[in-house]
Amino acid sequence: MSSHPDPFLTMHAASIDVDRRRRTLLTAAGAAAMGGLLPSAYAQGSWPSKAVRFVVPFAPGGSSEIVARSTAAELSKTLGQSVFVDNKPGAAGNIAMQEVARSDDQHTVILGHIGTLAVNPFIFEKLPYDPNKDFKPVSLLAKVPSLYVVHPDVPVKNLRELVAYAKSRPGKLSYGSAGNGSAGHLAFEYLKMTSDMFMLHVPYRGTGPMMQDLLAGRLDAAAVGAAALLQFIKAGKVRCIATGSTTRLPQLPDVPTVAEQGYPGFEMTQWYGMLAPSTMKQEHIDKLAVETAKAVKSPDAMARLQGDAAEAIGGTPAQFAQFIAAEQTRWQKVLKRAGVKPD
Repeated sequence: MSSHPDPFLTMHAASIDVDRRRRTLLTAAGAAAMGGLLPSAYAQGSWPSKAVRFVVPFAPGGSSEIVARSTAAELSKTLGQSVFVDNKPGAAGNIAMQEVARSDDQHTVILGHIGTLAVNPFIFEKLPYDPNKDFKPVSLLAKVPSLYVVHPDVPVKNLRELVAYAKSRPGKLSYGSAGNGSAGHLAFEYLKMTSDMFMLHVPYRGTGPMMQDLLAGRLDAAAVGAAALLQFIKAGKVRCIATGSTTRLPQLPDVPTVAEQGYPGFEMTQWYGMLAPSTMKQEHIDKLAVETAKAVKSPDAMARLQGDAAEAIGGTPAQFAQFIAAEQTRWQKVLKRAGVKPD
């Protein structure tokens, strides 16, 4: 019997050894790859697992846009997913509110507003959503003060003089707003009720057309959010006689508040907060609430908001819920007295 190894058997053994080493390497590589994927897989189980849609029930532009985009930009940095703003205007915000109320994707939220939460429930005979049952408050984001202005031809320099002037000319002065039930309409009706004066309301379809008539002198007065008015006040095209804020604005330090001019406790601000559909899981809302409260208080967001004369709030869900309830109580009385009806 030959003592030399069989060449065929030697080659076969070598081939088996190579296959074993190859399988070992592939197994190790696979394990390493799986190890690298495991954190990602676990991360996908956390919330949010995809982009968050932040619906705004108004057309682009104005204070709502600034508040929503400032908040979304900061949340995108901390949530680990992008947060994008989706404008859905129409029907005084009812279209967007109805859509989000029915959303169950766990990644859709909406910008709540004085109109959709504290006005619409009392001026529409039937709403396609329930502001208290279909949504969960997340956080009150910001307040934007209403400014009370008159055309320069109106011979008054402050609120006291306007009240006296209007009472001496009942029914002869007019004020404009962006429409029935708009924030400007509410602001002036609240002032009328508080001061016991009367001025004729002229509703428009939007702040833009109303401002054109005010600047042209076809209207005597208006109440508008600070963002839309500051440039015209500084240019002398309208005269600001009072602010609806609780303290004077840094941008208008010489203009007293309504409260300072004889009506203590008066406050008129447009406000914006974040709401989630009632179907969103509570643990998601809890996380979102913490991050949202921090987002509006971040230096970048506060810089954007202050440029719009807006006050960053950033409260808890419970605080926002209490605020909404108080606003609903307050505005129900004003709306009933003013007989406000939707356009």
